[in-house]
Amino acid sequence: MMKAGKILLLLLCLHVFSYAVISAQPQTCPAENAGECGDSDGWEGEFFPGIPTIKYEGPSSKNHLAFKYYNAEEEILGKKMKDWFRFSVAFWHTFRGTGGDPFGAQTKFWPWEDGTNSLNMAKRRMRANFEFLNKLGTDWWCFHDRDIAPDGKTLEEANANLDEVVALASKLQKENNKKVLWGTAQLFMHPRYMHGAATSSELGVYAYAAAQVKKAMEVTHYLGGENYVFWGGREGYQSLLNTDMERELNHLARFLEAAVAYKKKIGFNGTLLIEPKPQEPTKHQYDWDAATTANFLRKYGLIGDFKLNIECNHATLSGHSCHHDLETARINGLLGNIDANTGDPQVGWDTDQFLTDIGEATMIMLSVIKNGGLAPGGFNFDAKLRRESTDVEDLFIAHIIGMDTMARGLRNAAKLIEDGSLAELVRKRYQSFDGELGAQVEAGKADFETLEKKVREMGEPKVPSAKQR
Repeated sequence: MMKAGKILLLLLCLHVFSYAVISAQPQTCPAENAGECGDSDGWEGEFFPGIPTIKYEGPSSKNHLAFKYYNAEEEILGKKMKDWFRFSVAFWHTFRGTGGDPFGAQTKFWPWEDGTNSLNMAKRRMRANFEFLNKLGTDWWCFHDRDIAPDGKTLEEANANLDEVVALASKLQKENNKKVLWGTAQLFMHPRYMHGAATSSELGVYAYAAAQVKKAMEVTHYLGGENYVFWGGREGYQSLLNTDMERELNHLARFLEAAVAYKKKIGFNGTLLIEPKPQEPTKHQYDWDAATTANFLRKYGLIGDFKLNIECNHATLSGHSCHHDLETARINGLLGNIDANTGDPQVGWDTDQFLTDIGEATMIMLSVIKNGGLAPGGFNFDAKLRRESTDVEDLFIAHIIGMDTMARGLRNAAKLIEDGSLAELVRKRYQSFDGELGAQVEAGKADFETLEKKVREMGEPKVPSAKQR
């Protein structure tokens, strides 16, 4: 027993020693040595070995690495599936998601990660991104500035880091025939933005946010991005007692006006998008939902300069369905892009899950079809793997499920439209307005006296069933 115990102790010591030696080895390009590691990012071969190019195999397929309903080249209602969706991979969740949450540490350790946030590591992630796009069969990607490149000790250093990674991204885009759906600035993670960015109580922070957005717009334009997104995660308040709401809203409007002016100055023809969200991380966010944001844009004369990027999980957080916010945006001429995700009704916060509800996907696609599509916007997957999903292939499986769900939604919506019975039900419900008096009402030519006279003539109205079931 003593001899066995000594052997066990020796093996344990060797294991600890080996781990210490491995841990002590220098990383591929440590953050403190960024810029001194040469052009190579230190990774050879594929990032996703064993993962094939994802193909359409149809509903009967049992292959979890194949599409069952998304067939990119198939035409639905006169447009190819890929053109209805313009699917985009979100760099931040796909390549920067760690699985960490407020109660637990990181659970995802991808093989290509070296534990640093160096420039070389950023370049390696960018190469992994394009391999992922190619194997998944998507043409678009989207990003936050600080997700694709490390921040710096100064604005100049941060901009230089971003320029270096963007140069590689531009090269990879050309080689792989890929495009940027949209770019944005990350104005919520750094401590300087704890009171907000465009709505911060500190002028220096407002100015820094403007400089950061200026650069993010430039690189989005350089990469051929077709949209630029503003998500004001900290543009709101925690308490009204220490907040001048009117002044903050005015500052936000001036910030967006400056963005419009700079867009024109640099010749960026992409669409500027605002992404509504009611709360989290702030208690109240100023762009609460589609209706609130539309009202803000009208008040400040910006309604013609912006459209909305509707995130389904944000819509439900505001007490609406995704379909509701999409329709609100659409009928106001503001529907520009969709963050295709969902929350969990049992949790009640922004869980950013891949959308798998076929009924919800059908309602979403009814709005998209009525809108004539989303171009130059599209569908980006602002969705992340669950904490417990830690295999590399899970990245593909999640996107396949999300794309297949939306494809089933499109197929269902097309059937509803081609069948015509739903549209006929709605038409019949409002047919009382199709006569002469209804036309006068809708044209704004029926005053109260006229309507009172008609009531005296017609008597008590008969109210039919809405046939909601």
